Amino acid sequence: MTNTIALSGLIGSALLLPALAMAGPQDISSEARSVMERSFAAKGQAGMDRLEQDDIQRACSKTPDAEPPGFDETEQMMALEAASIRYPENGALSGDWQEGEKIAQYGRGMQFSDDPAARVGGNCYACHQLSKTEVAYGTIGPSLYQYGTLRGNDPETLRTTYAKIYNPQAFLPCSNMPRFGHKGILTQEQIGHLVALLHDPDSPVNAE
Repeated sequence: MTNTIALSGLIGSALLLPALAMAGPQDISSEARSVMERSFAAKGQAGMDRLEQDDIQRACSKTPDAEPPGFDETEQMMALEAASIRYPENGALSGDWQEGEKIAQYGRGMQFSDDPAARVGGNCYACHQLSKTEVAYGTIGPSLYQYGTLRGNDPETLRTTYAKIYNPQAFLPCSNMPRFGHKGILTQEQIGHLVALLHDPDSPVNAE
């Protein structure tokens, strides 16, 4: 089964490359989408709706030779994303760091084979170092070790951390970090637990 899928992918790529080579920069995305729509079918919770892009995704998906967003456009993009952030109505921006550690270390959810009713993790360790005791961690994002120790725990800082997890595009357009709250990947409560993981002095993130 795995070999069949791999072979199908290779054949699809072989058919796609000549078409893309002949297409102009503005045609590449439409050609690629056309191939995907013909080649793939919805399975489980993963459907073609995931190909639908919002404004910031379209801006960040421009071809390499396209003109990058200017200062004004970037400011507008950040303001639009910032307006999407929803804070807990009870004002609780920080939760339980132990729950936050579970969320950070758990990578399941959102795949076609996952139960959509089951809990979803943040998979944070895949891109960040979280504690000094971790043997393996990703380096796509910066190290988060000593995050709270370096930044403090005042309410405004907690609010900023919450916002960055909820929608990092409000701070860095075209960031590789998922928009956990904006896309409904994590709940507000889960984000609060991650805030606690990053800021609580007893958290392994802030351990000496």
